[in-house]
Amino acid sequence: MTDGELKKLLCRGGTVAVLGAHADPARPAHYVPAYLSARGYRILPVNPRFAGQTLFGERVRASLPEITEPVDVLDIFRRGQALDGELEKILGLGPGVVWFQLGVKNDRVAEVLRGAGIVVVEDRCMLAEHRRLLG
Repeated sequence: MTDGELKKLLCRGGTVAVLGAHADPARPAHYVPAYLSARGYRILPVNPRFAGQTLFGERVRASLPEITEPVDVLDIFRRGQALDGELEKILGLGPGVVWFQLGVKNDRVAEVLRGAGIVVVEDRCMLAEHRRLLG
């Protein structure tokens, strides 16, 4: 994916569901969505461990099917091998973009998502790319 394409995705803003969001501010699954929230993105955190709590001004959902509104980007902070079990839920959510954070890789899931017309960004940090391309 080119820098221009990434910049267009990031400029769209909108609603970002965060699969694997975390309550610990020292963890990337917290400080990345916190950064995005501070820049105007609406963050919908998803993690069964923190379900019902509030993060980034939103109630934490236990799973993706609990999200009943449109999502522009699904930002994933789960291990790549865990994504096979999430694939149907991701397809059901229907985000325009699925963003695999640094270190997250699952070729089969990425291929299925692309085949469904979903843009996939792999092994990149949304915060780092936002800073690099948008300042």
